[in-house]
Amino acid sequence: MPSPSASLATLRPELAASLMEFELAQDRQGFIAQQVLPVIEVAKSSGKYGLIPIEQLLQSPETRRAPGSGYARGNWKFADASFATEEHGWEEPIDDREASLYAEYFDAEVISAARAQDFVLRNAEIRAAAAVFNTSTWTGGTLTTAITNEWDDTSNATPIADIRAAKQAVWDLCGMWPNVVIMNRKVFNNGRACDDIKDNVASAGAGKSEVASDITEAQMAMCFDVDRIIVAGSAKNTANEGQASSLSSIWSDEYIMVARIATSNDMKEPGLGRTFHWGEDGSSIGGTLETYRDESIRGDVVRYRHDVDEIISYTECGHLLSNATT
Repeated sequence: MPSPSASLATLRPELAASLMEFELAQDRQGFIAQQVLPVIEVAKSSGKYGLIPIEQLLQSPETRRAPGSGYARGNWKFADASFATEEHGWEEPIDDREASLYAEYFDAEVISAARAQDFVLRNAEIRAAAAVFNTSTWTGGTLTTAITNEWDDTSNATPIADIRAAKQAVWDLCGMWPNVVIMNRKVFNNGRACDDIKDNVASAGAGKSEVASDITEAQMAMCFDVDRIIVAGSAKNTANEGQASSLSSIWSDEYIMVARIATSNDMKEPGLGRTFHWGEDGSSIGGTLETYRDESIRGDVVRYRHDVDEIISYTECGHLLSNATT
């Protein structure tokens, strides 16, 4: 049957707030998509935007001015890039009779809202991971390097040297130093168990620790001389419905991205990429939660949706390390 009109839906901010106490919200803390690809608001659902080529940012023209003469002038040359947001959403029906039957066991509305939210945000995470940990986008020696000693080889791995070389590769291409290192929780745990990391943390004055879990993300960021480590922790189930679950990390164990990401809403600031968000149709950045009545099923329907497009802007702002785990 046709979808109900958006005008019939009721926004439910209080229901969205209650999800913070739901178990799925704990897993969602491992979602990093909007940290890696910061959100930029757009006025239209699709269109073109100007992308300043890296070489334009690194020019050093003559700026000397002679008395009586004008100042040197220049114009940016923009490359055309485009975006096209798509609406992603999920609905969960709540049958009136079932909601009443099981009311003493659980709040059907909260659980349905949590499921809808989780499906939408988990798929956004999958899209971001596929865009960033992408060997088709980052290919060739200037953009990707295979780690010689995997980070689960804690005695022989050299994570500090691996990251240092990747940072230099980014600077060589774009003239900016990376400010983040992106990895999943397993790779992070392997990294902080490496003798290379533990020795560096000890030499910085924190003392020698034999327990890897004592080493924090902030300490590892100091080892790598970046602003922060972005650690992904979410999983996906790749099994078909009805089959036994087959869980794997959304962000692969095999890759680490060393990157410069944008820190402002200025589109002229170069960075790895952006999440374009269009909110004119009621979408909000983290997703919009709403409900409406469907008498054909004699129940309420919870809907979660957002309108986005995840785009890699500058491949030069990232260097992909592969072979991170045996």
